[in-house]
Formats: sequence, structure tokens, C-alpha cells
Amino acid sequence: MCKVAFFKKLSWCYIGFIACGAIALVVLLVWGLAKEGAFLKLKGDNLSVKGIVWQLNDATVGINGDWDQIGADSLLVQWSKVNDHCYINCSSPTDFIPDWQHISEQPWAKHIILGLAGRFNEPEARKQVVELAKDSAKLIQRPLPMDVDGYYFPVEVDPSWQQAPELMKQALSELPRPLWISVYEGYNIGGQATADWLANWLPEDVGIFFQDGVGVEVRSAPVARQYVDALVEKFGQDRVKVIVEAFRPIADGEFRAATPEELLPQITVMKGNDIYLFDGPHYVRRELVDALRKKGIH
Repeated sequence: MCKVAFFKKLSWCYIGFIACGAIALVVLLVWGLAKEGAFLKLKGDNLSVKGIVWQLNDATVGINGDWDQIGADSLLVQWSKVNDHCYINCSSPTDFIPDWQHISEQPWAKHIILGLAGRFNEPEARKQVVELAKDSAKLIQRPLPMDVDGYYFPVEVDPSWQQAPELMKQALSELPRPLWISVYEGYNIGGQATADWLANWLPEDVGIFFQDGVGVEVRSAPVARQYVDALVEKFGQDRVKVIVEAFRPIADGEFRAATPEELLPQITVMKGNDIYLFDGPHYVRRELVDALRKKGIH
């Protein structure tokens, strides 16, 4: 009896040992699959970007790049006239005119949205918003040197601008369609509140470029996606595009290019939306493009 009892006790211990081992193996497998899934997501999940933003200035009139290697076929030009700098249909000679015909032939610029007249200083632009709209309308009265898919009015809006509903409605009425504006939100009031604010005054035939706010460290990429989802629900997918900020702040108000590891989550979380990287010539250079391609963005 004692010998039988001993072997029964031993067999139960043996079974318990095997069971613990099996549980540990399952845990390791689940952890491994989860890790692999996260790795695949970090690798880009076969994502691509739709376009790049070009913050045109004298230093970048000779724009060049290989952004088509990460999927870009569209170019959003921030402005074609800013302060006293004219870059298209200029009334006086200038040494800083982009070769628009050459640009339009690039694979990353098959579709161009042309920015109109703006100001470097945002408070000044907002004070002069109606005048800038009229100046913009004059700027494109003459034939353009390339085909464009639409226009962008470079006076940015956010819910803290109390005069926006009245002044922007007046300004936008001066401009041709298709037309786009850009929107940011710096106080984290939420996507729904931002969408509701815009819906109260934005004309139904004007599209939205939403700045994700991740590059200026206002919010995380997943929270930015919540804003975009709220805008898409309110305005529809066709009226909403996303500007992914491909930079990070450094000292004294300066910025650096985002690293691939910083930029990938921003791109990945916006899957299903038209993604434009800000900005191509300054921050998304060849080394970053190559790194993104290796991680599955193409």
C-alpha cells in the first residue's frame, strides 16, 4: 500500500511538471507571436505615403528627391508667393523661380496642389487673410506653367482663432476650386470638438489637410489618429488628408528630421488615409527615404 501510494504521488508530480512546462511553452509562443506581430507592424505593413509637402523658399527652388520610392506621387506646395517672394507668374524678374514644368514631370509630382499667397508670420497672415485671398486670385489669373489638381490657401486655422469662421468664409469665397486648407489643434480639445468647430463654418467644397501634431509633440500618433477618424466621420474620406510631421524639436525653436523609428509609428497609425510628409526637401532626405523603404514603406 505504501509503495503504491508513493508511485501515485510521484506520477501526479510528474504530470504537474509536464503541465507547467506546457503552459510555459504556450506563454513563450504567444509572446513570440506578439513580438513578431509588433515587428511586422514596425516594418511598415506594406504602407506607402501619398505625397510630400514642399515649404517653398529660395533655398529649395531646385527641389529634387526620390519620394516616389516610398509611394509619393503628389506634391502639396505650401505657397507660390510669400511676403515679397514670388515663385510663379511673377510681375517682376527674380532669380528664384522653380522649373515648374520639370517638377511636374517628376514621379513624385504627378498630382500638384498649388499653394497660393501667404505670409511667414501667422498672426500677420490672419489679419490680412481676405487681402491674401484676393492676391491669390490675381496670382492665378494668368495661365500656369503646369497642370494642377487643385489649390491650397496657406492661412492655417485652429479653433483658438475666434475670427476664423467669419474671415475665412469671406476669404475662401474669393478662390477657385478644388480648394484645400490646413487645420491644426494645439490644446488637445479632441477630434470631435475640432470637427464640430470646422463644420460650423467650412464651405462644403473645401478640403482639409490635418496636421498630426506629433512632430511638435502636442500629441501621440494614436491620439492623432482619433482626430483624423473624427474628421473623416464628419466630412468624409475624400475631404480629409493627413500631414504627418516628419520632424522633431531641438533647442531654440529649431527642428531636426525625425528618425525612421520616430516616423514609422506616425505613418503606420494613419493607414487608410492620404498621408503627406512635411516637408520633403527639408526633412525627408534620401537617407530617411532609404531607411523607410527598408522598413516596408513603398
